[in-house]
Amino acid sequence: MIATTRVGLRRMRALDPRSPHRVASPLELLFDLVFVVAVSQASSTLHHLISEGEVAHGLLSYAMVFFAVWWAWMNFTWFASAFDTDDWLYRVMTIAQMGGVLVLAAGVQQAMVYEDFLIVTIGYVIMRLSMVAQWLRAAISDAASRPTALRFAIGVAGVQVLWVARLALPEGAPQLIGFFALMLVEIAVPVWAERHGRTQWHPHHIAERYGLFTLILLGESLLASANAMIDALSTGEHTGQLIGLAASGVVITASIWWIYFAREQAARLRSTSDGFVFGYLHYFLFAAVGAVSSGVEVEIDHVTGATEISGSAAGLALTLPLALFLLATWAVLLRGTVRRTIWWVILVGIALVAASGLLPVGEYIAAAAVMIGVVALLEIDASRRASTHSH
Repeated sequence: MIATTRVGLRRMRALDPRSPHRVASPLELLFDLVFVVAVSQASSTLHHLISEGEVAHGLLSYAMVFFAVWWAWMNFTWFASAFDTDDWLYRVMTIAQMGGVLVLAAGVQQAMVYEDFLIVTIGYVIMRLSMVAQWLRAAISDAASRPTALRFAIGVAGVQVLWVARLALPEGAPQLIGFFALMLVEIAVPVWAERHGRTQWHPHHIAERYGLFTLILLGESLLASANAMIDALSTGEHTGQLIGLAASGVVITASIWWIYFAREQAARLRSTSDGFVFGYLHYFLFAAVGAVSSGVEVEIDHVTGATEISGSAAGLALTLPLALFLLATWAVLLRGTVRRTIWWVILVGIALVAASGLLPVGEYIAAAAVMIGVVALLEIDASRRASTHSH
């Protein structure tokens, strides 16, 4: 039993990273649910920008906004894995972060369309300052973790001052350069802080949390597939193409799920460096999955004549995120878990799924077929490995 103070607070001490049956808490699930709003706004705005022909602008602004969403989620996730007390103050601070997420989500369209990051910055700073308070509490409560926790608190707080100062820079290149410079500073803070001692995150808990966020992103792709079916039934035009697109979208979503969860992930999280590789490279994986739903929506616009972009551009809007997903998954989750010959076949599959977007017709069907092929390949490899180990 964990002792509490008179005001119902628990000492925020590092949790045991080897404790059995560690799973996501209801508060963490609620926290993830709030991020659905921000992810949906980013994916939807990317869809509209690409359909309007603003491809480069859309991709750049999506990458920037998605960083803010992903980074705030990631930092809370790893902190919770090490220090979750689930008392009333911890819950209040987490709910304050959720409020910051909603503020950020409200500013996504303004940021991506007009490059006005004021509201996004305000929401982001709210989230991050809540994390500063959590790190300070950990520093006060846990002497062993104090040096690392203080480094996190100081580093995160300092970067937030710089994010606010960035708003005073002239619009255009100075603000853009400032954004990417501060991105690098943000991701350097944990590396600097953990040099004094590793936070006691739980490998199985981390793997589960990342899997749950992947499912949230896949929900957007299922919604896009449903929209294709709705358009087919409501308009009565392009029915065959839209139904084919909807079916392909479902197959692609299921394939992403299958590939992502094809191998045990917690075993890859043995050291601090493993954690950084796993955590940081997931940015590309998550951003790619989030962009798949935008690609399906762009394909719907192309089929229905709601966009003037070329068929190749519409196809690539779907297939390039799929290729990035496969590449990131190979780098983060599959390397070392499949035979080397499978590596090369997967890399060929990445090239094929990317190139399928250039097909004059049926590009989404071709992409779905390649994804099925990758799934089959992983299952065959797993079956052979199991057979080898059983003999």
